[in-house]
Amino acid sequence: MEAITYEEFGGPEVLRHEAGVTVPEPGAGQVRVKVAAVGVNPLDHKRRHGWVEAFYPTTFPAVPGLEFAGTVDALGEGVTGVEAGDEVFGWTTTGAYAEYALAEVFVPKPAGLSWERAASIPVAGETARRVLDLLALKEGETLLLHGAAGAVGALAVQFAVAAGVTVVGTASARNHDFLRGLGAIPVTYGEGLADRVRAAAPQGVDAVFDAAGHDTLPVSIELTGGAKERIVTIAAVDAEEHGIVFSGVTVAPPLARTWLTAHARLAAEGRLRLDIAETFPLKEAARAQELSESGHVRGKLVLLP
Repeated sequence: MEAITYEEFGGPEVLRHEAGVTVPEPGAGQVRVKVAAVGVNPLDHKRRHGWVEAFYPTTFPAVPGLEFAGTVDALGEGVTGVEAGDEVFGWTTTGAYAEYALAEVFVPKPAGLSWERAASIPVAGETARRVLDLLALKEGETLLLHGAAGAVGALAVQFAVAAGVTVVGTASARNHDFLRGLGAIPVTYGEGLADRVRAAAPQGVDAVFDAAGHDTLPVSIELTGGAKERIVTIAAVDAEEHGIVFSGVTVAPPLARTWLTAHARLAAEGRLRLDIAETFPLKEAARAQELSESGHVRGKLVLLP
C-alpha cells in the first residue's frame, strides 16, 4: 500500500511517500479501514521532530497521523457491532497517513457528514473537551484561549460559549470576524496582548487554554493573577519550566467514543462548525505538515489518500 513514513526525527524532509508498505493485519479487537480522509494536526509535526516523546514514544519506521475516516475493510478476532463496508471514523493505532490503517477506537460516520469533516473531529474534539474539563470552567467565567482560530481552538470556543463561558480568543486580525461568528471576543496576539485582553475582558480572566504556544505562558500567568492551576497548554513545550500543566494524553476509549458520537451528531446537524482550510493528496503530506507548523491555519488540513 501507499503510506507516508519516516525513520528519523527532523523537518518535513524526513517524510517519505512509499508505495510498497505492507498492509497491516487486524489483531484482536481491531478493524482495518480503507482510509478516505486523514486529519493533519500540530501533534504530527511535533512527533516528527521528537518533541513529545514523553507522551507519544516513536518506533521507527513510523507512519504519522492519529485520526481517520474510512470504510471497514477487515475485522479482527472478537470485533462485533460492525461489518466490512461500514463507514467509520476515529483514532488509528498504526498511523493514518496511509491507504489502510488499524483502529480500535472508532464510531459510525453519520451519512450527512463528509469524509473530510469526519476526519477533522477526533483529535480537535477530544482535545478541546479534555482541556475544558481540566480547567473546570463554570457558567459566567471568562476564558482566554490562545490560538482560537485553529481546529482545536475553534471547537473549544464553541463548546465553552455553549456552556455560558465568555471567551476571549487570540488570533490574527484576518480571523477576527470568524471568531465573532463563533461567539468569541477576538484580540490580536503579540506585543501588548495583556492590555488588549484587559480591555476586552475588564472583569478579568479566570482560566487560560493555550493552543498556540509561542511565549504565551508568562502573559497567561500575569492575566490570571498567578493562578497557574487554571492554565493548561497543549502547545508550549516549556510548560514545566513555568509550572503549567501540559495536557497531551488522550482520554479512555469509552469516553473517547462517547465524545466522537456526540461531536459527529452536532456536526452533521449543523450545530458544530468545522472549517476545512485545505485538502492535499497523500503524497503532499510534507507540504501539509509544513503549513500546519507555520501556525497560521484557520480550520483543518486534511489528506486524501
